[in-house]
This record gives sequence, structure tokens and C-alpha cells, in this order.
Amino acid sequence: VYNWIRCNLTRCKSKNKTFTYSVGAISQLCFWLFVTDRPKLAENYTEDTWLKLQDAVGAIQNSTSIKYNLEELYQAVENLCSYKVSPTLYKQLRQVCEEHVQFTESLDNLSFLKRMNRCWQDHCRQTIMIRSIFLFLDRTYVLQNSLLPSIWDTGLELFRTHIVSDSAVQKRTVDGILEQIELERNGETVDRSLLRSLLGMLSDLQVYKDSFEERFLIETNRLYAAEGQRLMQERDVPEYLHHVARRLEEENDRIMNYLDQSTQKPLISCVEKQLLGEHMTAVLQKGLSTLLDENRVTELGLLYQLFSKVKGGLPTLLQFWRDYIKSFGGEIVCTPEKDKDMVQDLLDFKDKMDNVAQSCFARNEGFINAMKEAFETFINKRPNKPAELIAKYVDSKLRAGNKEATEEELERILDKIMIIFRFIHGKDVFEAFYKKDLAKRLLVGKSASVDAEKSMLSKLKHECGAAFTSKLEGMFKDMELSKDIMIQFKQYMQNQREPTNIELTVNILTMGYWPSYTPMEVHLPPEMVKLQEVFKLFYLGKHSGRKLQWQPTLGHAVLKAEFKEGKKELQVSLFQTLVLLMFNEGEEFSVEEIRTATGIEEGELRRTLQSLACGKARVLNKNPRGKDVEDGDRFNFNNDFKHKLFRIKINQIQMKETVEEQVSTTERVFQDRQYQIDAAVVRIMKMRKTLSHNLLVSELYNQLKFPVKPGDLKKRIESLIDRDYMERDKETPNQYHYVA
Repeated sequence: VYNWIRCNLTRCKSKNKTFTYSVGAISQLCFWLFVTDRPKLAENYTEDTWLKLQDAVGAIQNSTSIKYNLEELYQAVENLCSYKVSPTLYKQLRQVCEEHVQFTESLDNLSFLKRMNRCWQDHCRQTIMIRSIFLFLDRTYVLQNSLLPSIWDTGLELFRTHIVSDSAVQKRTVDGILEQIELERNGETVDRSLLRSLLGMLSDLQVYKDSFEERFLIETNRLYAAEGQRLMQERDVPEYLHHVARRLEEENDRIMNYLDQSTQKPLISCVEKQLLGEHMTAVLQKGLSTLLDENRVTELGLLYQLFSKVKGGLPTLLQFWRDYIKSFGGEIVCTPEKDKDMVQDLLDFKDKMDNVAQSCFARNEGFINAMKEAFETFINKRPNKPAELIAKYVDSKLRAGNKEATEEELERILDKIMIIFRFIHGKDVFEAFYKKDLAKRLLVGKSASVDAEKSMLSKLKHECGAAFTSKLEGMFKDMELSKDIMIQFKQYMQNQREPTNIELTVNILTMGYWPSYTPMEVHLPPEMVKLQEVFKLFYLGKHSGRKLQWQPTLGHAVLKAEFKEGKKELQVSLFQTLVLLMFNEGEEFSVEEIRTATGIEEGELRRTLQSLACGKARVLNKNPRGKDVEDGDRFNFNNDFKHKLFRIKINQIQMKETVEEQVSTTERVFQDRQYQIDAAVVRIMKMRKTLSHNLLVSELYNQLKFPVKPGDLKKRIESLIDRDYMERDKETPNQYHYVA
């Protein structure tokens, strides 16, 4: 051997090659040559070496000091493996390790867990040390034999077989861990590092799922089922929701700290099911209305967040949300006592629900659509009234004197109104009342802003189409044309031979655009009658073939009056003008005398006299005094009238819109609807020639833009048959034919 080594070294040196043989390789070679030629010595060497290794393993497992150098022991293992005694060495190592695996129990559960943890930690440390010494065996012989477990796996197997698989030890270990977790759930502090180590042990030994997780989930299920039942009785919904969120956070924290990640999904599902899934309906019935009524944004957001985690949670919440909106909104719409504030309440409610959907329900499209559907349902529960009140609300915002809002705020209010307007089915009812109010604003000059009026008109046109706003736009055109006509009339009057000291302003209204007004004949002063005739001559001279019909109910005037205090100007209606002009001819008049002289209708006259003698600006005295005008009352001019302003506006006492007037407007709308139904039927039949009843009704529903009952459609069809626009099929009565 010596000569062979020297020869190789000399050869390497002569060829300038690097010396690549390690001392270990040379010593192994020497050992192999030595023991091959001497079997007896080899047997003795193996025996002695194994005794050393056995002694070292025992020292490691008994936690005592090792007599031999670790490098020497590693080398000994390598030598034995090279001598092909690896199977024997592996078998003997396993046997020695098995003899030393043992565990003694302690009294209480916590001490038991600590001793078990210490035993496990010691076993792991000892196995690592043994594997380090027998690393050569582990990486050669064991690696080449796939059926043999590695030294580390052997250590785990021995610990599992002799300690953890013992039913008493396993039960007590799992019981102890579950006890510690329950204590922590009840608010006590536990040693989390101990739990982490023990659960890690069960996981490494591959018994975590069977021995621990199943029992853990059963106990968790039992705990939270009882807790959910108890707390639903004891706590209100906001407090309960915060408790559920806290429990979920705690369980996630346990997973992060000591539970295995594989437990996360079944554990969180268990908590969500027992605290939320089993009580979804009860939570919503008990608390959703309160949360929405009180606008508890934080709790509503938490409710949505929690319900989104539970199967079927969001659909259930969606249904309750929809029902709440229908119920709350229905109460606003269907309570006549709340009519005065209905529109404002609807706007506030819509803002509130929008805020909930945006900030609490994560702008969920399903919830937004459900809200729109619910609004459309409840707002049409009471036909016509919401449309009427929305029109009046718009009037109150667009009328002069509304100083509550700037132009920007007014624009925002109109945008919000349009959102509510979209939900209304009977938009023609809105149009009728809106047109009536718009006419008043334009004719009396009470419109707050022409820009705001046109902005509203533009919104209506965008929403309902040009046909919807054509008449309203016609009203604005009439007002603009009237201004041009009056400029021409003033020029015409300047060229007249007989100038007048009365300045006349006339608005020419196209009858089809404006609401219909009941004509009222009154006795005008000769000067006014003369001016009317002059204007009539002027206008018909430019527009031959037209007919003028005067409407005194909409007229107003500015009168010059002299009192003791001095001259004043009175801005009054035409009826007030006729009454006041009488006192140029006499000192005192009775109600009957004034009625005879002016020709004003009795109810209108009483309101007129009341405004002049019982209001804030009392230019007439009433005898006897009182708030109401009676038949025997007499009136005289109040010469002592005083006022700080030079021009005083005396408001006509407005007669509140009577039920009859409201019914009249609604009936006009209904009549218009009948005409539209008739036109639609004829249009469809003219195109289709022959059609069954069901198909005709279906086509009508598609074309008509207002709600209509099947019975009403049937009546209109019968009416058209009677008027020979269409006829029934002689053999099939349910079939109609168009009559050209």
C-alpha cells in the first residue's frame, strides 16, 4: 500500500498535477486493504467500533457526555459502511434507539403537557445528533433503499409508536391542549409557545388530523352553537355583530400562532355557521330595521361584511333590505297625513339608502338594483298622488321667494327630484300638475330663475322625450313672442291720436299649450274695455283668422293711491283692482253692491275683499271687524293707511286647491289616456290588420307609457268596435280585424 501511494504521488508531481487525494480517502483505502486481507481483525474492528457507537448513542439519549470525539465517531460509521456492514449497523441503531424511547406521566394536565413537550424537544435534539453521527449511513445505504425510512423518520416513527400512539397518552395530550384553548377562548392567558410546539409535534408525527383536529372542530362547534343561542337572547344586534367579528379575529389569530394552516378553512366555517349561518334570519328580523332607522353605518358595514362570508348570507340580506325599503317607503307614500312632507321625506330616504348602499354594501350592484326596484314598487302603490306632489314640490323650489338654495344647490335638488320622478309610472299626471304650476309662475312673474326653469325642462326632455315637453316648451315660446308683440304694440300706441295714461301688457297664450281656464265675465272699467278693443284691433290686424279670449282671472295691475300719509303704489290682482276702483265713485259699499258692480263670482269676491280689508295691508276698512267676510259687511276706503314702502304688493288670498280641482285635473289626465289608448289600438291594428286579443293587449302594454288595467283596455277596444274602427272575427270572437 505504501509503495502504491508513493508511486501515485510521484506520478502526480512529475506531471505537475494537483494532488487530489484526501487524507480520509487514503485512510479508507488503507483500512479496506488492511481488513480485506485479515478477516479476523476486521471482525474485531467492527465489534469494537459498534460498541463505541452504541455507547455514544446511549449517552446522547440519556443526555450525558460522550466519551469520544464526534469526528472520530462519524469516521467510524463511514468505515463500517465501507466494509459493507450497513444493514447490520442500521438494524442495531434502530434497536438501540427503540430501547431508549420512553415517557413517564405527571399529575395535572398542564404539567403533563410541559413534560410531553420537553420529552419531544429532547427526542428531536437527540435524533438530530444521532443523524449527524450516522449521516454517512443515512445518505448511502438508507437513501439507496427506498423502503427504509431515514434516521429522522425512524426517530419520528419510534416516538409515534411508543409514546403518542398510546391511547392514554394521546387522549391526555389532546385533552390538555383542548383545555388550554378553551381557557384562552374564555379570556385567560395561556402558554402559546407550548401549544405551538405540541401541535407541531402532532403535525410532524402525522396524527394532527385524526387525533386532534376532529375533536377540536367538534368542541368548537359545540361551544359556538351554545354561545350563539345564548347571546342572541341576551344581546342586541350591533353588540352581537361586534362579538362575532371579534371571535373570528381571535380564531384567525390562533391559526397564525399555533394551529395548523389546514385547520383554517373548517374552523372559520364552523364559527361562521354557528354564530351567523344559524341566526341569519333572527339577526335581520331583530336588528336590520333598527340599524337602518338609526343610520348605524359602521354596524351595517360590519353586517354586510359578515354576511358575505356565509353561504346564502347576501341573498337573505338583500331580501330583507328590499322589504325594509318597500315597507318604510310605503308608509311615507300611503299615509295621507304625511302628504305635506312626502316628497322631502322621499328625497331624504333616497339619500339615506344611497349612502348605505355606497358606504356599507360596497356598491354591490345587486343591492342598488334591489333598491331601485323597491322604490318603484312602493311609490306606485298610491296612483297619481306622488306624481302630483312631486310637481308641486318642484313648483315650490322654482317659485320666486325660495331663498333656501343657491343656483348650484337648486340644480342638485332638481337632479334628486328627477331620480324620484323616474320611478313614477303615471308621468302624465306629473305633466298635468307641473304645467298648471308652470303657467302660474310664468304669467304672474313668480319664477325664481329662467335658467332653472329651462334646466328642469331639459331634464324632463332627456328623461321622457321631446313629445313630453313639447307643450311646456310652447309655453316658454308664447312668453317670448308676447314680449315681442308688446314692443310692437307700444310703438303702435305711440302713433295713436288719443294717447292713454294706462299702460297695457298682454300675454298671448296658445290654447293647446296652456292649461284650460274657466272663462269668467267681469265688469271692466270703460278705460280698460277701450284698451282691450285697441289691442284686439292691433293683434287681429297682424294675425287675421285668430280669436282672442280674455282671461281676467290671471290679470294684475299697479294702482296709484293717495292716503293721508302720501301717495303709494299698490300691486294688486285684476279683481282687487275692480274693487278698489269703486271707491273713486263712493265712500262705502256693501258686499252685494260690490258684487253687482264688478260681476266677480261670490267666492272669489269674498277672498278679494278679505285680502284688502283683513290682511297685513288693510287699504279698506270692514264693518264690523272680523277675519271673515259676511253678507251684511260694509267696506270703506282706509285713508289712514300707513306703510314704510312706496310700492306695496297686496297678495290675493289663494284658495287652496280643492279636492274637486284635483279630481278635475286627474280626470283630464284619465281622458287623455283614453285618447292615447284609442290611438295606440288603431295604430297597431292598422299595421297588423288581424290580431288576437292577447297579442293586442301585449302590444299595447309595450307602447303605452302609463299604468293601465286590462279591464280599461277591454273597454276601449269595445268602444272602437262600436265606432267601426275594428270588428270581431265571426268564427273566433277573440280575434279582431281592422276596418279600413
